Amino acid sequence: MSRLTSPLALRCGLELPARIAMAPLTNCQSDSDGTLSETERRWLVRRASDGFGVVSTCAAFVSAEGHAWDGQLGISDDRHIPGLRQLAGDITAAGAVGIVQLHHGGKEAKTAPGPMLSTADDAEQNTRGATEADISRVIADFVAAALRAEAAGFQGVEVHGANGYLFTQFLAPADNPRNDGYGGDLVGRARLLRETVRAVRAAVKPGFAVGVRLSPVDLWAQRGLRLEDSVQVGRWMAEDGVDFVHLSLRDATGVAPHEPDLGPVARAFRDALPADVALFVVGGVWTLADAQAAEAAGADVVVVGKASIAHPDLPMAMQNPDFVPLRPPWTPEHLVASDVGPALLGYLSQFPGMVVGGTPPRG
Repeated sequence: MSRLTSPLALRCGLELPARIAMAPLTNCQSDSDGTLSETERRWLVRRASDGFGVVSTCAAFVSAEGHAWDGQLGISDDRHIPGLRQLAGDITAAGAVGIVQLHHGGKEAKTAPGPMLSTADDAEQNTRGATEADISRVIADFVAAALRAEAAGFQGVEVHGANGYLFTQFLAPADNPRNDGYGGDLVGRARLLRETVRAVRAAVKPGFAVGVRLSPVDLWAQRGLRLEDSVQVGRWMAEDGVDFVHLSLRDATGVAPHEPDLGPVARAFRDALPADVALFVVGGVWTLADAQAAEAAGADVVVVGKASIAHPDLPMAMQNPDFVPLRPPWTPEHLVASDVGPALLGYLSQFPGMVVGGTPPRG
């Protein structure tokens, strides 16, 4: 398993027991007000108990206006703390490190009433450009959420700056037409994320981990995310005090689709970041060979997404040289045995080829 089963000390002093992490997966299993359900608690604790060194919650909304989908976990109010406290304690007792991913949907916050907060007014998309007062409030909401995570007993937070949500909307040139201090060049477009990360880092205790997730390149749509710019954002995140940078990729070893000559995305980040800032990378990891390839490409921590749904014990299963992962489509029976609840089963069934009897594969 090379270094994958060995501990890793983050710059804040927190020690990860192993270098395979469960991704912060959307699972739609929280109660309607964002409180943790028993189903979601069981889903996460199962994976903490079965070998993942780090277990992250799904994207947890930091404010009602940022709430993006039904069944999303919340950390916007003190009423969310009791459930989160139980979850944090259970993850720790299982031997893993618990992380809360902090999230604001921006213009993707479809459940919020009225126009969605975004970079600019757009009647067609029903968005409202964030004012400086809005920006100050958003930053305060992230800080308050981080303090709730700390109070609940989690060992760190990850600011969700990826996948088209609020911070990506500011970072991506195609989504940010602003001409004030929060738009224009990369310095302006990264300002909201930088101010948020600095504020969170300053608010929590020194030994509490703070990370950030980035979409470093255009994958599904061309929004103007360039690798060179994203690497610079990563450098700024390190300056602003993060303990880890988490890259959201389809292939943990892959190159930028529109900049293939620049080599593996993970390697570009690993070479640019300080040695004491860990690089987490997700994308297409199913086997030990996949994990080792991601490690060779630059990952300090290999993050597992889809494979962790069907294989709660994937880190342990990988150690068997005869292990062959079960890839989709999965039977409902297998998923239920893996502690997938009804809401998550329904969510997965919407994706072509994921669940037997769900939406048929395309083509």
